[in-house]
Amino acid sequence: MSGAVTEDRRGPLAAFRIVAIANGVAAAYAARMLGAMGAKVLLIEPVGGSPLRREPPFLPSEHGAKASEQSALFAYLAAGMDSEVIDLSSAPGPETLALRLAGADIFIDDTPVPERAAFGTDEAAVAALFPGLVHVSVLSFGAYGPKADWKGEDVVIQHAGGEGNLLPNGLAVEMFPDRAPLKIGGHFGAMQGGIAAALGALAALWARPDAGGQAVDVSSQDAMLAVGAFAIQRLGDGSIEHRVERSFRYGGVIPCADGYLELLTLEQRQWDGLVELLGRPEWALDPALGGNIERSRRGPEINRHIREWALVRRVDDIVSAGQKLGVPLARYKTPAEILGGGQEAHRGLFQRVEVEGPGSLGVLVSPFHFEGRALALRAGPPVLAHCSAPLAVGS
Repeated sequence: MSGAVTEDRRGPLAAFRIVAIANGVAAAYAARMLGAMGAKVLLIEPVGGSPLRREPPFLPSEHGAKASEQSALFAYLAAGMDSEVIDLSSAPGPETLALRLAGADIFIDDTPVPERAAFGTDEAAVAALFPGLVHVSVLSFGAYGPKADWKGEDVVIQHAGGEGNLLPNGLAVEMFPDRAPLKIGGHFGAMQGGIAAALGALAALWARPDAGGQAVDVSSQDAMLAVGAFAIQRLGDGSIEHRVERSFRYGGVIPCADGYLELLTLEQRQWDGLVELLGRPEWALDPALGGNIERSRRGPEINRHIREWALVRRVDDIVSAGQKLGVPLARYKTPAEILGGGQEAHRGLFQRVEVEGPGSLGVLVSPFHFEGRALALRAGPPVLAHCSAPLAVGS
C-alpha cells in the first residue's frame, strides 16, 4: 500500500487539525491515534528534534548493514505527522506557536508545568487566547496536585499505577518465583496515558458546539490505575491481590512443543470444548469438575494435565483444532509472524510507509477500525529540518 491516502479513507477526523508538543510517549501516542483517524497533526519539535528521535532501538539501514539513526519508536509514533522546529525558549517561538494554535482544533501538550507560562501554553493563557480550542495536557502525574512537577519514566508509571506490583504473574512467576517486580515491555504505562488523552480530546471535541473549548488534564498514573481496576475493586472485600495469585486458576500461557499459546475458558461451553480438545481424558470427566468453583479450586492440577498434553503437540495444531471446538486460544507470535500473518493482512493492520534511511517499512496503523474498515496513515514520520510545510493560519 502506498503512502498516499485516497479521499474515502481519510478517516472521521479529516476536517480537524491538531498541534502537539509531544516530547514523551503519552502525548505523542494521543496525537498518533487521532492522526490515524484522519486529523492533520503538526508536531512541534525543539531545536535538535524531539527527544523521541533519540530513543532506541534504531531501525536498520536500507541495506541492513548497520543501524540507521531512525528511532523505531519515533517512526511509529510520528507516522503521518507534519513537523516544525520552534524554539519556544526565545522570540519569536511563542508567537509562532500561537499562530499555529490559532488554526488548530486540539492542542496536546506535555511541557512541564513550570515552563508553560513562559511559552504561553498554561491553561489560563490558552483559554483566554483560543476559547474554542480543546487543550489536552498529558503528564505522568497530571498538571495539578502535589506530584504535578514529578517526572516519571514508564517503569515509574507502571509501579505508581499499581500494576508493577502484580508482575510477573501466571506462568512467569511459576518459572521465576524469585524474580523482582518488573514492568510490561515497551511503553505500556505511557500509552495508557495517551489513550486517556485521546479519549478526553474526543469527548471535549464532541461537546465543543455547546461547551466551547475545554481543558483536559490527564495523568498517566491515573490511566494506569484503570488497568488494575479489578485489583482495586477487590480491596473493598478485604482482598489484596498478589502476583502469585494474579492469574486465571487454569489456562493462561501454555508451553507447547514449538512455542506458546494463550488459553482461557470462562464459560461452561468453553470448558466442554476444552475437554473434547484434550480427547476426553478420565481426569477431565470427573463430575466434580462440572462446576466453575471446583475447577478454580483445582486449577493447578488442571493446568498440570493441560501442560503435559500440550508439551508434545505443535501450537498451530492445537489452535486449529481448539478454535473449531469454540475454545478461546491463540498462538504467541514472533514479530515476523505478525507482520506476515494472514489475519493481520486481512484486517489491514499494517501499511507500508517511507522512512528516511530504512526505506519502505510496514507500520501498524491503529489498534481499531472505524465503521468496519481499516484506517490509513498519511505518510511515514517527518524528516527533521526538511519537513512538510507547516500549517498556516486558516489553511
